[in-house]
Amino acid sequence: MYSAIRFFLFLCLFSPFFQAQAQQKTALLAVSKVVDGDTFWVINSRGEEEKIRLIGVNTPESRNTGRTKIQYFGKEATAFAKNTLTGKRVRLEYDVQRSDRYKRTLAYVYLENGTFFNALLLQEGYAQVATYPPNVKYQNQFIKLQKRARDQKKGLWRD
Repeated sequence: MYSAIRFFLFLCLFSPFFQAQAQQKTALLAVSKVVDGDTFWVINSRGEEEKIRLIGVNTPESRNTGRTKIQYFGKEATAFAKNTLTGKRVRLEYDVQRSDRYKRTLAYVYLENGTFFNALLLQEGYAQVATYPPNVKYQNQFIKLQKRARDQKKGLWRD
């Protein structure tokens, strides 16, 4: 009985702390700029711009930069990302690594309505699976979505 009372008191005292922690992890961040299909900027909780790179997907290049050239369906993938993300707020989910060698924040991205954006890009044929261990949390799901888009000849996969 005594341990049940202690547990109840613990929950009462610390639940506001845990709720605040959960809200921080699921905070919605405003998208400030879309670079291309898999990279964009948000205004983070400190009010600073932060560059986000989607985990597990790669969209074709939409502009010539250095050694990279515009790729097939790159402009369409960028337009889709801009139409979907511009003026919106997103929730970020992280995997094992928080950033890449280019100092971009690596994230799985959810729209305010709960839509999993990384998966949506694959489902609609705007991206290909690009897995870089140890960030492999949704790898199997992503592979299935890409196969389905390819079978349905969506986006990149159309004739």
